[in-house]
Amino acid sequence: MFDLARERTALHSAYPERHVPKEGWFDRQGARLVSSLRRRLRIRQCMKTTIVRQVAEQGLDIRGFSDDQIKQQAKQLRDRLRRDGFSEELVCRSFALIREVAHRRLSQRHHDVQIFGGWVLLNGCIAEMATGEGKTLTATLAAATAAMAGVPVHVITVNDYLTARDAREMKPVYEMLGLTVGAVTHELDPIRRRGAYHCDVTYCCNKELAFDYLRDRLVVGRQPNRIQLQLERLYGDATRLRQLVLRGLCFGIVDEADSVLADEARVPLIISGAGGQVPDKHIYETALTLARGLERGHDFSLDGVERSIRLTPQGQARLAKRAQGLTGVWSGPRRREELVRQALTALHVFHRDVQYLVRDNKVQIVDEYTGRIMGDRSWEHGLHQMIELKESCPLTPMNAPLARMTYQRFFRRYLWLSGMSGTAQEVAGELWKVYRLATVTIPTNRPPQRRWMGERLFATAEQKWDAVVDRIGELQGQGRPVLVGTRSVAASEILSRRLTGANIEHVVLNARQDQQEASVVAAAGERGRVTVATNMAGRGTDIKLPQAVAKAGGLHVLSTERYDAKRIDRQLYGRTGRQGEPGSYETVTSLEDDLLTAAHGRTARWVARLLLASGKPVEGWAATFVVGLAQRSVERMHARVRRDLLQHEDQLETTLAFSGRVE
Repeated sequence: MFDLARERTALHSAYPERHVPKEGWFDRQGARLVSSLRRRLRIRQCMKTTIVRQVAEQGLDIRGFSDDQIKQQAKQLRDRLRRDGFSEELVCRSFALIREVAHRRLSQRHHDVQIFGGWVLLNGCIAEMATGEGKTLTATLAAATAAMAGVPVHVITVNDYLTARDAREMKPVYEMLGLTVGAVTHELDPIRRRGAYHCDVTYCCNKELAFDYLRDRLVVGRQPNRIQLQLERLYGDATRLRQLVLRGLCFGIVDEADSVLADEARVPLIISGAGGQVPDKHIYETALTLARGLERGHDFSLDGVERSIRLTPQGQARLAKRAQGLTGVWSGPRRREELVRQALTALHVFHRDVQYLVRDNKVQIVDEYTGRIMGDRSWEHGLHQMIELKESCPLTPMNAPLARMTYQRFFRRYLWLSGMSGTAQEVAGELWKVYRLATVTIPTNRPPQRRWMGERLFATAEQKWDAVVDRIGELQGQGRPVLVGTRSVAASEILSRRLTGANIEHVVLNARQDQQEASVVAAAGERGRVTVATNMAGRGTDIKLPQAVAKAGGLHVLSTERYDAKRIDRQLYGRTGRQGEPGSYETVTSLEDDLLTAAHGRTARWVARLLLASGKPVEGWAATFVVGLAQRSVERMHARVRRDLLQHEDQLETTLAFSGRVE
């Protein structure tokens, strides 16, 4: 349980956050020796089976209270929590009060497993709760309890839609407890953001929160001097303190914690200054021309998973020969090869309707984790401009980076941190090692009825799409709704054309229709409905099943390609069979899928070709084994990239500390 007394001084400072000390070799070895024991102790601390019973007993008294008495109880509880901290008795009293308020204001009563989940969150752990088990309602237990104790709380979601929706739907609970609620979304200006962050509980998107923190760092410098910031309160409205948006990093509850803390930790967040120079178009055109003249496999090698290009000695020699007679940047080998590598990356690694879309003559990045457009983001080091020229779009200015940070460094700065996810056990070791977050699996409220219908592996994408269309037609004929998962916009549109050709009515949800996301997904359970969606579109939206659909077998999820992590596949499968409802899922893949064509899928591809020699698709455990082999290889590679990035960021932080620069 969080120690309020120990952190009280930090909580009342001008900008509370945790200082993460730089660990030496002896520190790391010592931590490694006791790490497993500490992790088990943390989990054991969460496994208090008496919590649910104590909350139920406390609730018997509260159930007969009037609304005014409930509010009076909340006021008294706030005083006791701020004075005495998170004792087991007070936490159980708080949970019982919150449960009763939710029942009265939302007509939703926390299940026992949600009470257990709230206890896990308040103990600084990851609560692994199956999809559909009510993580949004569970978060109110820990968030409201901490807020009543005077701790500012951030409930961190993965997109603006969930931020606004969760804040709006849970607001009546917080208000009856005497707490204020704010929501930070992309369109808010700094003044309204500051107001939202100064509420007792603030719902915010992970990217908006991290960038707001980086902007604050630009105001206060690398290490905010707490005493100096406190003194500046006396100076007037023009002080640094009054320019800050956040009021520190106190308690963060991260929804979809595995996605935010692991998947997205591979890419640094960078704030760039506006008004940069437009690059020389002629130089970029020359780079693209030279790149198009190089042969893959002979002049350069490509790692599609790591998104890296390496020029071979033959390619370097060929490039030098082709650049003869060119002056300026082309006369030096290092700059010449770097420009051509960027051009090769733009041509062979980043593809239209996969990593980006072209809208209104602008290149817009598609978030690979959510499938949504990130309109205000751009790639760095000239890559974005190279892709713009490739797509015949006007070149935008190159912006100079002002501050950067990874999620790993950012979230470790919270005084207290916890999270929720439906799929965290696969990265439980990494979450503990990086963030000291133990993962606790919460049982489901009702026994699951989700059925696994197997996996099929085909030799070609053509055969795969034919099988997918046939399977959809078969299920639609049974009156069952089908949710089809695709990895990219391009794949969703390929399938859409095939379904149209087969006269199968369907709805497509990808980054081109992101505004209609929630309503499209909410209707995906209707009888005979076919929904084609990219990635995890509609995450957090309930899919309601009519009675007739439930009797027919429920929603069927059909995955058309494995993702880079098994967890993401499980997130897609988790859209069916929620809260004990019937449902089923299956996967159809091919040797031409990205996972198997990448370098890390070489061994799996060789095994698959042997199995496919008969001309028939590979089915069942054999298909699962082959594709899983490639998937595990990519998962290990991504974990290594995150580990290397964290080490690089720690070294960078030491360098910046010596130079006095911000972040």
